[in-house]
This record gives sequence, C-alpha cells and structure tokens, in this order.
Amino acid sequence: MKLEVGRSWASTVDRTAVVVVRAPEREVALTCGGAGMVPGKKGTGEGAAITNAHLGPTALGKRYTDADGTVELLCTTPGTGVLAVDGVPLSLKAAKPLPASD
Repeated sequence: MKLEVGRSWASTVDRTAVVVVRAPEREVALTCGGAGMVPGKKGTGEGAAITNAHLGPTALGKRYTDADGTVELLCTTPGTGVLAVDGVPLSLKAAKPLPASD
C-alpha cells in the first residue's frame, strides 16, 4: 500500500486507528496485531484474534516510527496490537527535549 500524509488507517483486529505523519516514497505493508490495516478512522476488531507475538499496546496521542524515520504514525485510537511496517515493529518516538530557559 502507498501511505499518504494525513490519511487515516484502521486495524481489522482491534480498535487501533492511526494518521500518517511521515510516509516513505515506496509502497509498504502496514499492519496492526499482525493483520493488514485498512483505510478508515475506527478499528473494527476486539483484539481477541491477536497472537502473543503481535500483542502490545498502542497509546493514544503517541507517535510510532521505524528505525530510519521514514514512517511516522500518530495513534488516534488506542488498541492492543503492535504496529509494524513490512513485518518490522514500529517503536515509540521519543519526545524532543525542550531548550532550557534562563
């Protein structure tokens, strides 16, 4: 699938929904809980079909990114499945430290 900035994607196995913040030029396989995600703003599953290998929380308002920083997703609805691109789990993006004010 071709990811586009601003487009919403929803899980088919739990309630997770994300918005694309940064997208790669190439096509990728975006999954949640081991199953492909579909265009939409609301996940349709209950999380019961997720195996332990793909189980892990997605947190509301947090950003998830790949190691290269080419993919960045913002979680708009939390769920219980791990977000992954091309089979590689995405990691929680660390917040940038604010500059000190004197």
